[in-house]
Amino acid sequence: MDFINEIVSFIRDGGAWMYPILLVGAVGGAIVVERHLTLSRIGKANRNMWEQLHPILVARDFDKAREITAGDKSTISELLNLGLARQGAVRRRDDIEIAMEEGMMEITPQLEKRTQAIALLANIATLLGLLGTIVGLIQAFNAVANANPAEKADLLSGSISVAMNTTALGLIVAVPLLLAHAYLNSKTGEIIDSLEMASVKTLNIIVSATHPRSNG
Repeated sequence: MDFINEIVSFIRDGGAWMYPILLVGAVGGAIVVERHLTLSRIGKANRNMWEQLHPILVARDFDKAREITAGDKSTISELLNLGLARQGAVRRRDDIEIAMEEGMMEITPQLEKRTQAIALLANIATLLGLLGTIVGLIQAFNAVANANPAEKADLLSGSISVAMNTTALGLIVAVPLLLAHAYLNSKTGEIIDSLEMASVKTLNIIVSATHPRSNG
């Protein structure tokens, strides 16, 4: 309870600027949780689908592969289905490759959406903290201007301590958000790399099946 009381006192002493910083932290935290859960779900679904699909592609059963990817909602199925659909209609590598590249251009923004907002919110939290401190210092100096000289030092030090609370809270909110932003960027990059790897492997399998090497 003492720890909770200290937190409540810390926020109360910081003044009105503490609440916008807390709101920014809450919004940023909600985005972090949503992005983490979404990317984890997408990554798991892609791994499971690739483990199921890869042996079928190696066996060159493209009809079955098309049927599986068409009925699945994972991002890897959406991507590979574009190439497999072209494989059934055309034979040129470039057409199949372009189809999957276009798919990557559509999928990548979906994976990255809202992640950049986390870094923006971290910067906003820091700036709100600094702004709150500056406003608090201005109010503190104005308050001690007409105070008793014997009390000025104590009054000023206490006011400055309270004013610094907003900077402290801004950094407390910003640092975890920046760490989460880096983590989510890394997680998104891993998913994109895995999609590119799967598309290249699929393309190579399709091309090798369409244009088998001669034995002579």
